[in-house]
Amino acid sequence: MSTEGPRGSGEERERAGDSAGGLIPGPGESRGPRDSAGGSNPGPGESRRPRGGIWSRDFGLFFSARAVAKLGDTMLPVALAAGLLQHGYGAGAVGLAMAASVACFAGLVIFGGVFADRFSTRLLMIGADVTRLVTQSLAAVMFFSGHVVLWEICVIGAVNGAASALFQPGVASTVPRLAADVQAANGAIRVAESVAQLAGPAVAGLLVAFASPGVVFAAHAGTYGLSALCLLLLRLPAAQPGTEAIRGSGFRADLVEGWREFRSRTWLWGVIAIWCVLMIAAWGPAVPLIATQVVQEHGPRVYGLVNSALGLGTVIGGVFALRLRPRRMLRAGAVALFGFSLFPATVGAGLGVEWMAAGAVVAGAGMSFWGVMWATSIQTQVPRDVLNRIHAYDVAGSLAMTPVGQALAGPAAGVFGTRHVLLAGGVTTVLVAAALLSVPAIRGLIRVDSTVPGGSPRKAPASREPARRGSR
Repeated sequence: MSTEGPRGSGEERERAGDSAGGLIPGPGESRGPRDSAGGSNPGPGESRRPRGGIWSRDFGLFFSARAVAKLGDTMLPVALAAGLLQHGYGAGAVGLAMAASVACFAGLVIFGGVFADRFSTRLLMIGADVTRLVTQSLAAVMFFSGHVVLWEICVIGAVNGAASALFQPGVASTVPRLAADVQAANGAIRVAESVAQLAGPAVAGLLVAFASPGVVFAAHAGTYGLSALCLLLLRLPAAQPGTEAIRGSGFRADLVEGWREFRSRTWLWGVIAIWCVLMIAAWGPAVPLIATQVVQEHGPRVYGLVNSALGLGTVIGGVFALRLRPRRMLRAGAVALFGFSLFPATVGAGLGVEWMAAGAVVAGAGMSFWGVMWATSIQTQVPRDVLNRIHAYDVAGSLAMTPVGQALAGPAAGVFGTRHVLLAGGVTTVLVAAALLSVPAIRGLIRVDSTVPGGSPRKAPASREPARRGSR
C-alpha cells in the first residue's frame, strides 16, 4: 500500500505525486541549464550536469523507476479490495486501509519536504522504496498464509504512507537536475505513468483471477525493489555552487522558511486555494459517484471502458505537453482544464456510453496537460534550495481536500441526487478554470527559459510578482 501526491496528483498532485517542467531559451530551439564548469568534481552518486535533451542514462533510470513504481501502485487497489473481501471484510474495511496510507502521507509530506532539502534526496527515495519493499512483502506473506488482520494491514498502509511522504518531495528537484528540457522530461514521465495506470488494474485483475491477491502484493513489492535499484544506479549531477541548503538552521526554522517562501508567491498559493474548491466540489465527489452511477446503469464493463478512456486522455495530454511550449504556462493549463468538466457532466447528464467515453478522453487530456504546466512552473520558478519544501506544501494542499469531497459525496447525492451533484461538479470545474484565469499573477506568469549557476530560476521580463519576500 502506498500513496503519492495526487494531481493531478494529480496527482499527482502524483500526481505526485506526479509532474512536469519546461525550459525553452528562445523561439525554435531548446537549451539546457549551463554546465557548472569550474565547480566541484562530482562525488559518489553524482554526475556532471546534462547539456541538452532528456534521454541520458541517468534520466532513463529515473524514468524507469517512476514508471515501474506507478505500475505497482495502480495494481494495489485491486489487490487490496479483492484480498480483504475474500477474507470476510467489507467495503468499509477497504476504505479504512486506504485511508490509513493517505492520512499518514498527507500529515507527514510537509516534514518530508524539509528532510529532502536538508539531506540527500536520492538516499531518501531509495530508503523509502526499500521500506515499502519490506512492508509489501510482509503483506504478501500475510495474504499467502491467510493470516489477514485489518489493523495490521492498516499499520502497513500507515508505514507506506510515511515512506511516500519522504519519497515524494524529492521528485520535484530531481527532474530539473537530470534533464535540460524539464518540460519534455516531465511530459515523458506523465505519458509513462498514464500508460502504467491503464495497464496496472488490468494486470492486477488477471493476477487475482488466475492466482491470488498475495501474488499482486508480491509483484507490487517487486516494483519498489526495481525502483530502488534504478535509483541506486542513478548518478545525480553535482549541486551547483549556491544551491546547497543551509544546514545551520534548525528543523523548525526550515519548516517556517518553506511556508514563507510558499506564501510569498501569489500565483502558487492562489492556485492551491482555488484547487481546493475543485477537490471538494468536483474531483472528490466524481470518483465515487461516477463509479456508482455508471455501474448501476451500464455495468462494470462500461465503467472500465470509461476509466480506460480517461487514461487514454491522460496519455494524449502528456503527448501534447511534450509538443506545446506556451509562454504563459498556467494560462494554457487553465484553458485545458475546462475540458475536465466533461467527465462529471456527461455522466450527470445521462448521456450515452460513447459520449461519456469521449468526455473522459477530453477530461483526461485537459487534466494531464494542466498537471505538466503546473509542475513545470513550480520546478522552474522556485529556487532549488527550497523546491522540495514548496513541492511538499503543494502536494499537501492539493491532497487535503480530496477526502473531504469524497466524504461529502454520499450525503450530497442523498439530498440532491447523484446526477445533480455530478452536473454541479462540471459547473464547478468551469468556474475553477475561469477563476485561475482571473488572477493576474496566475495567468500572467511567464515561463522561465533557463537556470543560472546559482540554482535559482532566471526571471523572464514582466513575468513575476514585484517582490519575493523571504527568498534567498
